[in-house]
Amino acid sequence: MKPVTFLGKLYLIPTTLGEMNSEDVLPQTIKRSIDFIDHYIVENEKTARRFIKSVHPDKKQSELKISLLNKHTEPNEYQNMIAPLLHGENVGLMSEAGCPGVADPGAVIVKIAHEKGIQVVPLVGPSSILLAVMASGMNGQSFAFNGYLPIDGHEKKNTIKQLERLSFEKNQSQLFIETPYRNNKLFEDLIQILQPDTLLCIACDITLPTEFIKTKKVSEWKKNKVDLHKRPCIFIIHKM
Repeated sequence: MKPVTFLGKLYLIPTTLGEMNSEDVLPQTIKRSIDFIDHYIVENEKTARRFIKSVHPDKKQSELKISLLNKHTEPNEYQNMIAPLLHGENVGLMSEAGCPGVADPGAVIVKIAHEKGIQVVPLVGPSSILLAVMASGMNGQSFAFNGYLPIDGHEKKNTIKQLERLSFEKNQSQLFIETPYRNNKLFEDLIQILQPDTLLCIACDITLPTEFIKTKKVSEWKKNKVDLHKRPCIFIIHKM
């Protein structure tokens, strides 16, 4: 008779949205989980180790077994990442910032875990997307996150107009992001392309001391511009 093999659990461990005291935004369940998890799947080993040390200083770094999951990871490496789970070891999945699996490459590991019958345990932590919606005053009943807009100027313009139209036709707030060093260019594009009465929310540096969250009509933003260079932002538009 073969021995019963117990599967490990995949813990989705949120991180802070920037350099700050983790105790301000993360519950104690994060520290308790890190205490018994030695295997981790992360985007960047250096920042992951620094985060673990900040949350749980007593955790021995030498005990950590870290796999990298980023744009350079090949699909044939996924099986090695989940191998500890199949042998009864718990694994922690972490994003570079915020919640893993949401606008994050970790979603592919979560999908595989479900296919293998592995229990997925999401832990509570900050999500810039949800926090931005909460603070925007826009439609929290119906919204869509669209990721990055096209880089090409013509395609970007068409996409912005399309999202504005969707927000009006479906009464659905439209969220998107940009590479931080392109934020100011996107802001200028938005106030030039969107209609004057369309609402635009800029949620920047969420949970950080420099947090900036404002919702105004495009016509008002033209009079009150803001510097968003290299600051993580969520943009939300809604034409009423």
